[in-house]
Amino acid sequence: MFKNKQVWQEMAHSIQFLWTYVRRYRWYLIFVAILIIGSTYFQVIAPLLLGDSIDTLGAYIGASMQPHGDIDTAKTEFLYSLLWLALAFGLSTLTMLVQNILMSKVAGQSTNQMRTELFEKLTRVSLRFFDETNDGEVQSKFTNDIDNISMMMSQSLIQVISNLALLVGIVIMMLRENVTLALVTIIMTPIVVIFSSFVIRKAKSSVDQQQSCLGELNGYIDEQIAGQKVIISYGLEEETVRGFQQYNNNLKKNAIRGQIFSGILLPLIQGISLINTAIIIFWGSQLAIDGVITLGLLVAFVQYSQRFFQPLSQIASQYNSIQLALTGAYRVSQLFEQPDDVIQTQDAKPVSHLAGEVEFHDVSFGYTATKPVLHHLDFKVPKGAMVALVGATGSGKTTVMNILNRFYDVDKGEILIDGQNIKSFTLASLRKQIGIVLQESTVFSGTIADNIRYGKKDATQAEMIAAAKAADLHDFIESLEFGYDTYITNNTSVLSTGQKQLLSIARTMITNPDILVLDEATSNVDTVTEAKIQKAMDEVIQGRTSFVIAHRLKTILRADHIIVLDAGCIVEEGTHQQLVAKNGLYAEFYHNQFVQVGE
Repeated sequence: MFKNKQVWQEMAHSIQFLWTYVRRYRWYLIFVAILIIGSTYFQVIAPLLLGDSIDTLGAYIGASMQPHGDIDTAKTEFLYSLLWLALAFGLSTLTMLVQNILMSKVAGQSTNQMRTELFEKLTRVSLRFFDETNDGEVQSKFTNDIDNISMMMSQSLIQVISNLALLVGIVIMMLRENVTLALVTIIMTPIVVIFSSFVIRKAKSSVDQQQSCLGELNGYIDEQIAGQKVIISYGLEEETVRGFQQYNNNLKKNAIRGQIFSGILLPLIQGISLINTAIIIFWGSQLAIDGVITLGLLVAFVQYSQRFFQPLSQIASQYNSIQLALTGAYRVSQLFEQPDDVIQTQDAKPVSHLAGEVEFHDVSFGYTATKPVLHHLDFKVPKGAMVALVGATGSGKTTVMNILNRFYDVDKGEILIDGQNIKSFTLASLRKQIGIVLQESTVFSGTIADNIRYGKKDATQAEMIAAAKAADLHDFIESLEFGYDTYITNNTSVLSTGQKQLLSIARTMITNPDILVLDEATSNVDTVTEAKIQKAMDEVIQGRTSFVIAHRLKTILRADHIIVLDAGCIVEEGTHQQLVAKNGLYAEFYHNQFVQVGE
């Protein structure tokens, strides 16, 4: 009982979510509704017109067989009945064509807006969401789920509504013409409804599982493609294929189960329709022989009987598409309902410049409530100072930078810049004043110039070149055939790992940030490239408050202040000389690294 209630709640939630987009085109929908009414009228009147044509044809044949029969009048009536029948079919086709065109437009506009808002939502959620969510799952929402919604809006929805209207129209016409024959047809409906409801519940469960398995499969494929070099280097190709087959088999099982249950409905309804048609012909023939109804009305009822089950058949055939769309809508809506972990307060104000004095007051933070990462951090950084964060992997160094830039909000305490809580600044303006060079450099598809200007789209050519020169990258770029117009991607072989890092530094420098964060920017390069990056970093740091995270301690020997973290706590602070003299954790790190080079 509870499970069924939950299913209906999810369906209602999905419909409400879709309505928020469709209602923007309510005038289109009103016009489509008018067209559906018109199309339904022409479709339900057609069997009667066909019956009239048969009756007038009979009259014409009878008149032609009589010596004094009024053949001309009978022929005229027959031709008029054919004309009205053709007109009904023609108008029915035209109205259906127009309503399909309009619904395709509504579907295209709605899903386009949905994709746009979904992408905008992804730019607002915190990094926590991406830490906890499979990339393939997110991609599946953009592709499969929204495509299913578009298909439902443009095709399935209009067919279901049209067929429901047609079903109501047929029932009304049958009851109006002959109640007995109408009841013979309608009496089969409960059987169809009961069986359909059972199959629908089974199919929904399989469709939900199918979409979930599809997201998992997409995530697995994404991971394996990204890690192809590792897979090949370890000779894990066959194991990777076996892993794919496991995910694919799970998807196959649920897809087949869903298709089977969805496919049962159509032949069942068609079988019941044929049985019902046979009963109508038998019963109606007796009524026609007895003179209760005309032959034309019998033909009309045979048409109505077949058409009565046709809407049910059409609705059933669209069930799988509708269920996929509703499941997709629910999955997409869940992403929209993800809370923005970092929320900008209403009274937040933009900041155009930061002097750079940074203070942490009793700051504690954890990515999950049950596992804190930072514990009661207290330190102060004067403006213009270079501060280094040192510690073993997992000690919380990068986490300090994440909360400084408000990728996450602290659980306890506060972070001040120039004496003001960072929550008092708008997110965009705060992040604009804090430049970050990450350990893993990212290159976007586009030209080198586009990548350098990424953080400042309106930068001049002179500013771009100055940033490239400061990052010691200008000469290399000029050596390329197309220079700054060279097209690159994240997987390009044009740039080495070190050059990508220098590109990241140039991208940061062009924004001229007031505070700089360098997160192990030299950890993935050779010593020669490291020297170039270090030179570029020294250029960037000048006059700015800077935070440097580094495993290679020689990159931070000149730091004004060094903070040593262990398990999320500050265990040592001071200059390089002071910390070496203490002979504590920092001294251990230092000697472990430099004893290998004779120091």
